[in-house]
This record gives sequence, structure tokens and C-alpha cells, in this order.
Amino acid sequence: MTVFLFYVFAGIAIGASIGVVIARSPVGSLLFMVTALAAIAGTFVLMEAHFLAAVQIIVYAGAIMVLFLFVIMLLNLGHEAQRDLKGGAFAVVSAGLAGAMAGLLALQLRGSEVVAGSGAGAEAIAAANAEYGVVGAIARPLYTTYVVPFEITGILLLVAIVGAVALAKRGEQS
Repeated sequence: MTVFLFYVFAGIAIGASIGVVIARSPVGSLLFMVTALAAIAGTFVLMEAHFLAAVQIIVYAGAIMVLFLFVIMLLNLGHEAQRDLKGGAFAVVSAGLAGAMAGLLALQLRGSEVVAGSGAGAEAIAAANAEYGVVGAIARPLYTTYVVPFEITGILLLVAIVGAVALAKRGEQS
């Protein structure tokens, strides 16, 4: 049953991700993104990573999506924009690249015999969970080994918010 549910959540996530890219309106893309993030949270629940599933819903599907919706409304992106790339050549090249990447992934996975929940990685995760708890096992590497990328991500989000507000203020003056 778990494998079946994994494929259901994976299919929903892939379909919603494609919907993010091909949706005509920014709000439609945003709703597809919330669906994809919820499906990813479902896969976290299947892996018994309930804390990560809750963080996925609260932080990403909640706070970040509200921020995106605020920026979309602030910039008034609801109208149809003219396409920069015209013709079907872009779609053909994109579909070809996506197919090639999917084929390479399939070849890589076919030769792999790694089973989820086995191996040295699973043992290391279990040991970290036993020693620090689930939250501590996530927080320790985040605030020690990966503190610089974590802070850079925070700075990039801050710059994006300031840029959106600056663009909105410039639009009001026009």
C-alpha cells in the first residue's frame, strides 16, 4: 500500500509541477505549486518524517505561498503578458530536453539497487534521530555545516521582498 501511495503522491507532484509551468495565470501557477508541495508533504508522511511534512505545509505551502501571492497582487501580474518566445520551436526543444533528462534518470535508476530505508545512510539517520531527536537531527547540520547556504537563502528572500516593494512603489508613481 505504501508503494502505491508513493506513486500516487509522486504522480500528483509531477502533474502539479507541470501545471506550474504551463498555467496561463500566475495565480493558477501558485495553486498548482501548493498542490505539488502538499503532495511532497504526503511523501514525507509515507517516510514517517512527520516533522518535515508539517514544516513543508506550514512554511512552504503556507507562508511562502502567501508571500508569492502578495507579490503577485502587489505587482498586478494578473493580466496576460506577451510571450517572449514565439512559435513551436521552443516547445519542441523543451520537450526534447525533458525527455532526454527523463531517459537519463531512468537509465541511472535502472542500474541502481538502492532500496529506500537501507544502507549506511539510513543507519546514520537512525543514529542521529536516537541521539538528538528528529528536530535536533535536522537542526544540527543546518546550523553548523550548512549555516552559510541557510543565511544566503534568507538574504535572497529579503532582497526579493525589497525588490518587489521597490517595483510596486515605482509602478504607483507612474
